[in-house]
Amino acid sequence: MHSQTNLIAVLLLAALIHEGSAIWCYRCTSATPGCAENFNWRGIGFLGERCPEPNDICVKVTERRGAMETITRDCLSALSFRKDIPADKYEGCRPAAKDERLAHYVNHTIKEHDVRRDYFMDTTFCFCFLDHRCNGASGLQVSAIMGLLTVATALLLR
Repeated sequence: MHSQTNLIAVLLLAALIHEGSAIWCYRCTSATPGCAENFNWRGIGFLGERCPEPNDICVKVTERRGAMETITRDCLSALSFRKDIPADKYEGCRPAAKDERLAHYVNHTIKEHDVRRDYFMDTTFCFCFLDHRCNGASGLQVSAIMGLLTVATALLLR
């Protein structure tokens, strides 16, 4: 019984420490070696950076047009200039939001400028905030704390 109490105390302490500090995220683009779909943190040469906001979220943005793919890994607060961020920012991946009025009244004669941000045909945002540097993996990640809680529950029920 004493070891179960210690385990629960350690888990609660880990959860409190996790909540009190800012999250660390990888911050790079697919133009950086190691930051493409086959992510290799050793290739980018660092273990991520602390996000500027205390309640920030790690984001992986994948933009596709034909065979071309651009991947951006960053903190959500650093991408606040984008108008296509989905309203639902919970863990997981979802398509970009569509804003039909974006750049609607721009009379632009230079077609190479992407004033409507419609160059990419498929844009996906993947959000994660339960693990540090969680935007390095493809798809949804399982939180380390959730894994610890599962182990603790299994030990308590045994």
